[in-house]
Amino acid sequence: MKLLGLIGGTSWHSTVVYYRMINEEVGKHIGSHANPPLLLYSLNVELMRAQDWERINAAYLEIALKLQNAGAKGILICANTPHIVYDYVQPKLDIPILHIADAIGQQALSLGLKTLGLLGTKPTMTRGFLSEHLAEHFGIATLIPGERDIPKVHHYIAAELTQGQFTAEARDFYKEQMEILKSKGAEGIILGCTELPLLLDQDDFDLPLLATTQLHVAMAVEFILANEKE
Repeated sequence: MKLLGLIGGTSWHSTVVYYRMINEEVGKHIGSHANPPLLLYSLNVELMRAQDWERINAAYLEIALKLQNAGAKGILICANTPHIVYDYVQPKLDIPILHIADAIGQQALSLGLKTLGLLGTKPTMTRGFLSEHLAEHFGIATLIPGERDIPKVHHYIAAELTQGQFTAEARDFYKEQMEILKSKGAEGIILGCTELPLLLDQDDFDLPLLATTQLHVAMAVEFILANEKE
């Protein structure tokens, strides 16, 4: 099995979900008596909340190099928003970062979806690191909530979901946003925050919901179990 390095901490709730799911899914292939080798570096979520992108880039590069030097053969960032560092960090590494947008794009194409609504933090929705990657590599268009709604979409994630609070009020709000995105032409919805699938599931909506965590974990499991000689 390949040694995978995990960068977590944004939030630790998200990291726990990633760690558990990777172990569970690999266990389905190798048996529950065993588990994959993993390296985990969990940073302080306050770094991301400060929105100082120069510091964020530098921190993720430092951590990624530590994991690489410790023997990791690939890196998985255990959240959506920190993928904003990908274009800065990946060229400076000798090992791959498994990009969450590749996991999304592959699933969307398998379902025949070409236009997706995106819910997530404000940077995830507006900075383009997911939408541009999906457009460039998969030909997928991305729709986001209206300008007046973006702060509230972000608020529930930052103030509640990442704190482990999952309320009916938040669920109703996101369902309303999904209806709006559907009316604009979305054929599926990206749940672009690790905590969103903890609040919403497929029974809550009549379009395909692409839960990024599950898709990203599946990519990680495939990487861990791949024959390194191939």
